[in-house]
Amino acid sequence: MTQNALSWVKENYFLGGLFVALFTVTAYVVRLETRVATLETRGSPHLQVIDNRLTVLESTSSDNKKRLDNVIGIMTKELHISPQR
Repeated sequence: MTQNALSWVKENYFLGGLFVALFTVTAYVVRLETRVATLETRGSPHLQVIDNRLTVLESTSSDNKKRLDNVIGIMTKELHISPQR
């Protein structure tokens, strides 16, 4: 019986490796999700810092969008005026 088990393992080592890899990835995902849920529940100060940075980035992005819209507006107005001259 031991010989049968050993020969099966030798023949199917790829499946064993695949099983171990799948188990490892699943354990990592579960642990990561647990850490995120814990941080969200406790209200970690790190999340507040990240929220502050995101707020700054959003305001910077909206300022840049306004500037780009102004530049595009000026460029398209010049293109429309040029043929009439």
